Amino acid sequence: MPTRRDLSLLEIVGLPVCFTADDGQKVYNQLAVALANEQPVTLSFHNVTTITATFLNVAVGQLCGSFSEDQIRGLLHVTDIQTNDLALLKRVVETAKRYFSDLNRDDSEGEVYDPVHAY
Repeated sequence: MPTRRDLSLLEIVGLPVCFTADDGQKVYNQLAVALANEQPVTLSFHNVTTITATFLNVAVGQLCGSFSEDQIRGLLHVTDIQTNDLALLKRVVETAKRYFSDLNRDDSEGEVYDPVHAY
């Protein structure tokens, strides 16, 4: 298995505030590459003071559309996250899992996941 990759939200975003979809996309791009290569990745929330659902939907939620729950759980590790932010992250992931499950289950062809408005 490849060496674990450490990603810092503070370093990727450049600020302790993570709220835009554009910043979330930067994080998603790096996470998706690691997961696609089956590389374990640690995502650090160290010194991040503000996180929004929009950011998390784009950064993490859309992973549910490209990777299995087992892949995400097995390869992605989150550290240094505040309790209330962890609760938000869990809600975002559950919403994304339901969305992608429904999309795969019914005839929602052509529907595109909108991570900005998913939560």
